[in-house]
Amino acid sequence: MTLALCLLIPAAGALLVAALRRRPNLREAASLSAAALLFAAVASLWEAVMAGARPGLELGEILPGLALELELEPLGLLFGLVASGLWFVSGVYSIGYMRGNREPHQTRFYACFALAIAAAMGVALAGNLLTLYLFYEALTLVTYPLVTHHGDEQARRGGRTYLALLLLSSMLFLLPAMAITWWLAGTLDFEAGGILAGKVSGGAAAGLLALYAFGIGKAALMPLHRWLPAAMVAPTPVSALLHAVAVVKAGVFSLVKVVLYVFGPDFAAGAFAWLPWVAGFTIVAASIVALRADNLKRRLAYSTVSQLAYVVLAAGILAPLSLVGAVLHIAAHALGKITLFFAAGAVYTAAHKTEVSQLDGLGRRMPWTFAAFGIGALSMIGLPPAAGFVSKWFIVAGALQGQHWAALAVIAASTLLNAGYFLPIVYRAFFNPSPDSREHGEAPWTMVAALVATAALTVLMFFWADLPLALARSLI
Repeated sequence: MTLALCLLIPAAGALLVAALRRRPNLREAASLSAAALLFAAVASLWEAVMAGARPGLELGEILPGLALELELEPLGLLFGLVASGLWFVSGVYSIGYMRGNREPHQTRFYACFALAIAAAMGVALAGNLLTLYLFYEALTLVTYPLVTHHGDEQARRGGRTYLALLLLSSMLFLLPAMAITWWLAGTLDFEAGGILAGKVSGGAAAGLLALYAFGIGKAALMPLHRWLPAAMVAPTPVSALLHAVAVVKAGVFSLVKVVLYVFGPDFAAGAFAWLPWVAGFTIVAASIVALRADNLKRRLAYSTVSQLAYVVLAAGILAPLSLVGAVLHIAAHALGKITLFFAAGAVYTAAHKTEVSQLDGLGRRMPWTFAAFGIGALSMIGLPPAAGFVSKWFIVAGALQGQHWAALAVIAASTLLNAGYFLPIVYRAFFNPSPDSREHGEAPWTMVAALVATAALTVLMFFWADLPLALARSLI
């Protein structure tokens, strides 16, 4: 029953938001209430899952032996907690952003946001590949109106790129991968240890993995990454949804789930040998693009491309510690990156600045915002006291465990690149003189409260990583 509620609560929240379209205060209260109820529902399953239970629910059979099924395991619980918890914080932030910028179509925004969370929860709870695929595609479709929110030509162009790359990659690569898996294994169910062991090997296994890796376009491996910077035409709360709460997390979550439950952590390492190289290239190339980007949201977008590839790199190494690091980085990146996007939106709302070169001296006028930005930046670089240090520690330990020296070189290079494109922003904001004589204060208090909360959670995960770590270790 609780699994069904995890889908029904955000869906009902979307309907309630639409019904209250003429009463903004009640509409936003309904959105926040649905988020709080969803988080409580997901959190209530923690004890059972950690005790070894795998709650399940069959939604209906499509063909004999092929059903829509929900099943919650530790990785899905982690994603569910991240998505539901950050929905509430994003809701608080969105009140200040949408009203402060007098954004149009606010009811549609809140309704589609809730539907996106419902689809993300479907991905988190999917008990087989078919269920995951359907909710994965639903997530693409319900976020399209959010990407094109502004309705101008730039938004429509970004939306077309977003929709085309995500739908085409899944139909051309992911669907055939699922069909081949069904043909080889006779099932699409997720099973501990994988369902393909002993059924495919060598070049065929490597090719099948490639179909999955590039078919899951939301993981943003190069060259199928362009949808992510294209979607930056959306309002900042949508960018936060895309980068931290639901969309890209659904991508790397799905890929890690395929590695763990379709191939299995003990699958022949040869089939995975190419994956760390592609991920490593994506990490370094995206970091170089971010280093040269002056637009703040574009810099953050390419940072996300790079950070997602950390998860893929760690999963591709296949060492137990690197798999723990991959799972931890899903949570660490979510907290750090949502803080960075919240800060970018606060700067736009309060000072109408969008370029890195325009941020000189702004930290002295917006100290809470840029202090939070600094914490998010430390997490992306992988420095203490921030969550990214914990996940990167396990990825590095996994690379050492698997003797993957190239991965270590990539991590070292990307750490320097991350510092190169994040730390100058903080320096500019606090230490450069401001050319702007106008006084700017902080953004609306709901925005500041949200970004301070996510920054605090980023630090908290550094000191208290027991919860995500317990979930990650239970997978291995």
